[in-house]
Amino acid sequence: MGSLSIRRLDDDTLRRLKAQAAAHGVSMEEEVRQILRASVAQNEGLGELMVRIFSRSYGDEPFELPPREYVEPLKFD
Repeated sequence: MGSLSIRRLDDDTLRRLKAQAAAHGVSMEEEVRQILRASVAQNEGLGELMVRIFSRSYGDEPFELPPREYVEPLKFD
């Protein structure tokens, strides 16, 4: 595994990072790992999201839309 050193990090950012790590109950190093991992993660496209949500593997039953109700259009006589 690689390692990374960050120089010239301002005091306010460092203080906030320590506080955020403490709030999450992890070390500052782990907090930075999680932030970096999330920032470079591949964003899921809309198509992949739709397949994931509407496929049978998402839950016990596939998502089904309720039956559509048709309404008579207004008449302007």
